[in-house]
Amino acid sequence: MLCLKGTTVLRTILYALVGYLSGSVLYAQIFARIFHKPDLIERSNDHNPGTANAFQYGGFWCGVLTLVCDLLKGFIPVFAFLAGPKPDPIACALVLAAPVIGHAFPAFYRFQGGKGIAVTFGCLLGLLPIWQPVATLAMYFILFSVVLQISPHFYRTLVAYLCSLVHMIFIVKIPAIWMGFLVISGVVLLRLHMSKEQREQIEVKWVWTR
Repeated sequence: MLCLKGTTVLRTILYALVGYLSGSVLYAQIFARIFHKPDLIERSNDHNPGTANAFQYGGFWCGVLTLVCDLLKGFIPVFAFLAGPKPDPIACALVLAAPVIGHAFPAFYRFQGGKGIAVTFGCLLGLLPIWQPVATLAMYFILFSVVLQISPHFYRTLVAYLCSLVHMIFIVKIPAIWMGFLVISGVVLLRLHMSKEQREQIEVKWVWTR
């Protein structure tokens, strides 16, 4: 159960709020304006203000800066929170998920945000030196992008997150992490479901087949 000591609860609320507000800053939109690029939400097929569209529609530097900032806005709140007193697992899970919630449902953009994939990686990097969670998600994305190719991206993301969640529950087995990733997965998959992109039929093939 979450510790009921006032300082612990206050610290958890503070970092969760900071994480949410940090996630609510959509850097893809900001850098697109700085580099005088078109509105990513309006121009992109999926209307997603994320890293992939920043590269595709904003160019290299817009994409790189968006990627770095999206990683950092997940990394910094989580890493800073864990650098303090050892948190309760539920408190850790809340702070871990907060930046992704902010990115998906940003207070500064009428709660219409992105999918949160890059931010998820940033949050998981904030768990370092515990490296298994971020390696797990990366492994499944690589697996379903390179070896057992799943397309389009909608289904690849869906399967990668679900497999990572199962992996973290039954193999990583750290309650704070799998509970936090459970919330993250729910938010990302909800955002995927709400996406306006036209979904093509799922295609699955091994890399050595045509």
